[in-house]
Formats: sequence, structure tokens, C-alpha cells
Amino acid sequence: MKAKVVLNELPFPQDVFLQKAKELSEKVFLIQSTNQNSKAEKSENLLRKITWAEAADEALRMASALKKMNLAPRSHVAILSKNCAHWILADFAIWLAGHVSVPLYPNLTTETAKLIFEHSDVKVVFLGKLDKAATMMAAIPENVSRISFPDVNDEQSLKWEELVKAHQPLSESEIQSSKPNIKDLATIVYTSGTTGKPKGVMHSFEAFSFAALNGVNHLNLGSHDRMFSYLPLAHVAERLLVEGFALYAGASVYFAGNLDQFSQNIKEASPTVFLAVPRIWTKLQQGILSKFSQDKLNVLLSLPLVSFFVKKKIQKSLGLDQVTLPVTGAAPVSRDLLEWFAKLGIEIQEAYGMTENLAYSHAQLAKKIKLGSVGQSMLGVDVKINSQGEVLVKSLANMLGYYKDPKQTAAAFEEGYLKTGDMGEIDDKGYLSLTGRVKDLFKTAKGKYVAPNPIELKLSNSPYVSQVCVVGQGLSQPLAVAIFAPGVSQKNKEDIKAELESFLKGINSKLDPHERLSKLVFVDDAWSVENEFLTPTLKIKRNRVEQKYESSFAGWENQRDRIIM
Repeated sequence: MKAKVVLNELPFPQDVFLQKAKELSEKVFLIQSTNQNSKAEKSENLLRKITWAEAADEALRMASALKKMNLAPRSHVAILSKNCAHWILADFAIWLAGHVSVPLYPNLTTETAKLIFEHSDVKVVFLGKLDKAATMMAAIPENVSRISFPDVNDEQSLKWEELVKAHQPLSESEIQSSKPNIKDLATIVYTSGTTGKPKGVMHSFEAFSFAALNGVNHLNLGSHDRMFSYLPLAHVAERLLVEGFALYAGASVYFAGNLDQFSQNIKEASPTVFLAVPRIWTKLQQGILSKFSQDKLNVLLSLPLVSFFVKKKIQKSLGLDQVTLPVTGAAPVSRDLLEWFAKLGIEIQEAYGMTENLAYSHAQLAKKIKLGSVGQSMLGVDVKINSQGEVLVKSLANMLGYYKDPKQTAAAFEEGYLKTGDMGEIDDKGYLSLTGRVKDLFKTAKGKYVAPNPIELKLSNSPYVSQVCVVGQGLSQPLAVAIFAPGVSQKNKEDIKAELESFLKGINSKLDPHERLSKLVFVDDAWSVENEFLTPTLKIKRNRVEQKYESSFAGWENQRDRIIM
């Protein structure tokens, strides 16, 4: 598919930041909730609002402080923090000082964090609030200098407030003297590591500018828009949408205080743009169904006048009554979930991308949604399917390569196109449908290949299923390992089992014989980021599931029951 018209003049993101600070000086850019009491009735006075002019002044002062540290040109500077206003300010300060930013997930294990620190050659780290601060800080090498964000207690750190107060804003001549080339390295983004250790994906200023500028135009975003940031900013999709799109659109960004305040904060923010991974959308659905049974909801939505008010009430209760761009991405989402929210007036737009192309590839557009696809290619993206059925993409958003890994870099490209690792099909209107992951394919004992993702999406439609992973390498038939949804009662175990039997039978009837599941097994374990069953972006690590339960596969296969609880 040929590339569409694309904007060619790409400014540095730090230049756009300073320009916006002049144009929108008094407009609020960043809004930080500092409310520590989730029971507080009013939190308006506990919100710190930072205008574009104030943001630029603070970032320029921190850039000046970084310059005074006498780091080598283009040094690597990490950001280790939960989402907050200072995360964004630190990123711009790093770029303004002529350095390279390295964001780290705030929920990494100590072992993974150590690996990234050692691999990335970081010289300085910005530290923000962390759920397990002592564990995370233990991963920081002794030779790495620390700068702590406001309200962070770390005796070994230089304090953000003190550095900002002690330094004058970086001058224009100082900015220009350390300014890199537009094609130079801007950031190293580490993948969340679903199949092995994280890789350092290198992106240029050109890539960031290209993806953000054209994304804003593609999605028609502007300074009237409001973002709500809670997914890790270290994840490429959140960073592009929240930092990149807000920057080039001149939009405002609201940062949540903590998980206890999530519901309150999103209502305060009343975002027009909201990104959630499928697991978050599922949790929102479960929250609604805890208040309305599906049968009751169906009845209410069937009554024309009542339906309107019910939809508005539900949207307002979620804090999504002003949303014009509800987005999902980062993992496959079931069609049933999208249709369910559409009935409530929330038309979720699926987006597709990966760390290696700054999450800039495909997106559904309002009024042009085709369910079952991830949309059409975005501005300036070429896409094709190779002879093996793998999706290949090419654009200026593609990575420079993997840090310190030329071999894997070479393997990631085919004739200048990025190999996505996804299998897919493109229709005559350019809509891309994904059919599975190349590496997730497994072969059963019958010698037949199975793509687990589409089957998992079907299984996730059950109200009893919270998480699920289909396995089957070397088995006579695939089987599914699952976790019960919260609140599933074990008192009616036989009724639940009967419903699941019928549900599984319905799924198998739509699968090819070699794909049909022999068992649906529910385990009592929790799958979380902490025990490394999930990535920091809540994707299931398939190899971890296989390692944990592989010794039980044969026993499960030999049981008579199809539903094992």
C-alpha cells in the first residue's frame, strides 16, 4: 500500500516545546493531582497546574543544571518514576541539555532494572514516586547520579526544587551549542520483554517528531483536547499519545495521584482522549456489570428515551462523558468487548504499533471503524505482507535499531521494512487485520500449527474468564489455562461448569479440528507483573505460563472433564 501525503518539515520536539510555551504561555499544560486522601470530597485545591510558560522555565532551569554536571555530550539520562508532571519536564530537560533519555518502567523487578541500567550506560537518573522504592533503588549502580522529583525522599539524590532554584534557564545560545542532528538518537526505549530480556530500541528526534506531528493531524487533535495519563509513560504508546500528541497539539495532560484516586481523578480530568489496554477496558466493563446485570442493562438500552440517559449516566460514572477519542492498543482486543462498549455510546478506536515504530502504524478513525481490523495505515506509513504472511511496515517512525545489538537489528528488517512479528491480511480498502503472532505459533503432536491469539480473544468473552493463555506445543490438542474473573462464586460451581461447557463447545464449533481445545483449566494462581507472568503493560508472558504449568499438561489432558476447576 502506497504512503499517503505526509508533512515533511519536522521540527525538534524541544523546539516545539519552547514555541508552544510562547504561543500558549498562560494555558495550562500539566495538571498534577497531589491529593493523598482518596476520601477527600474536594481536590481542586490539591491540583498543581503548570502552564506552558512555567513548564518551559522549569525544564530550561533543569537543563542548565544538567549542563553544569559536565556530562559527556549525548550522555544517557534515565527517568525512573510513576507518571507525573515532572516526568515530562525531565524528558524535555534532557533533550534541551543535548542528552539522550532512557525511560524505565516503574514496576520492573530489581533484576530487570539492574540489567537495563548496566546495558544502557546511564550516567544520571531522575527518580520519582515508586510503589516499591527501596527495591527499585537497589538496582541503581553506585556511579549513577540521582536527581529526585519533588516530594520524593532519597538522601542520596540532588533535589529537583533546589536545582531549579539554583540555576538560571538555559540560554538560546547554550541550547544551540549542544543541539544534535534531527536524525540523531533521542531516546532508548526498552521493550517490555514478553519473550525474553528487554531490548533497547533506539529512536531519533526525527522519528518522534514524525510520529507525533502526523499523528495529531491524522487524528485531528488540537489545543482543546485533554489527556489523562496513568499507563506507564515508559511504554511507547502512552509516551507518544500523552507526551507527543499533547506537545504537537498544544493539549493539556492530567496525571492521576494514585490507584485509590483513579476514579475520582478521571472524573476531574474529564479527558477527551483516553487510552486503555484491553485489560483495563475489561475491568471497566466488569465494574459496570457489578452494578447492572447484563439482562437489566439489555432491557434499559432497548428503551429509546431511557437508553439515552442510561448511556450518559454510565459514561459520566466512568469519567468518559467528554471522550471523543477512546483508544485501545498494546494487545489484541475482542470484538465482543468493542461491540459492548459501542452499545454504551463509547466507540473504542483500536490502534496498532510497536516499540520499534514508536507505536505509529495503524489506527481506526471515528465513523470509519471496521471491527476485526486495526484500521488503515497512518500518514506516511507503507505496509505490505511478505510471502510468509508477516506484516511489514516502513515509515520515518521506524527505529534506528537495537542498542548494542547489530545482529538483532539486521534481523528486524526486510528490504528496509520493519518486520512486526504479526501475521496479517490487508483488504481492498487498506484495513489491516491481524491473525496471530509469528513466534506464538505452536505445533501440536499432530504436526499442525495453531495461532493462539484468536482463540484467546474468543475465550476472553466469557464473564468467568479474567486472563487466559492457550498452549499446546507437542500436545494432541491445544488447551487453555485461565484465571477466574474477580467475584466468581464457587458456591454454584456445577452451574458455572455447565455454562463453561456450553461456552467451550460453542467456541470449538467455530475452530478447525486441529485448533479445538481439549480442556479449559482454571488455576488458583495470580498472574501479575510482580511474579513476572505479566509484562509492565499487562501482557501475558506465554513462555512463563508454559514453564509454570508444563508438568501438568499431560495430567490435564488425560482427565475426563473438559472444564477443570
